[in-house]
Order: sequence, then C-alpha cells, then structure tokens
Amino acid sequence: MSLADTSSEIDHLNDTERDCIENCFEAAETCEWCADECLDEDMDMSKCIRLCRDVADLATMHARFMARESGYTEQLTEATAGAAEECAEECERHDHHHCQVCADVLRECAESCRSMMGA
Repeated sequence: MSLADTSSEIDHLNDTERDCIENCFEAAETCEWCADECLDEDMDMSKCIRLCRDVADLATMHARFMARESGYTEQLTEATAGAAEECAEECERHDHHHCQVCADVLRECAESCRSMMGA
C-alpha cells in the first residue's frame, strides 16, 4: 500500500492535509538524502546538513501528529513550513544537484503547510 493509499484511509484528514502529509514525508526523505550527499562535498556544508536534518525531523513529526489529530498540529505546521523555507534558501545557494532537488521539494512542502494553515 502506498503512502497516498494509507493516508486516504485516515477518515479525519481532508485533501489538503493528505497532501501535506505526503509532502512532509517526501521532504524528510529528500533532506536525509541531501544531508548525506553534502557530507561528501569538498566545501563546508554544515549549515545545509543541519537544516536538512532539522526539516527531516520536523516534517516526519508533523505528519505523524496530523495523522493522530494532535493538538500541536498547528504549531508544527508553522514550524515545518518555516524550517522548510529556510532550508530551501540554503540549498538554493549550492550548485549541487542534490541541493537543487531538495530545494524544490522543500518549496512544495512549505507551500502545502502554508495551504493547510489557510484552510
């Protein structure tokens, strides 16, 4: 069963929340990949690595909290969106393919979090 199939089974989620969960998990995976790839770069990538790790943790926590209807979802939505935007800005500063892919995914994640906040 895919993530989309699984999230569609959670009755209390609307389409915006389902999209946000999917984007959060994609952001977490991409950030883990980007951080790992940054370790092999010749330049100092410590800020990028730290931000990617922060987003990966926040995004997975946020998705899990949404799935269980936590009372902290609103705060995590805002924190995840902000961290994703900051990390995307950092990733965009680097020409590495993994950083550019990560920035794109993070922009989508932040946008879906912001959409959820406005819903």
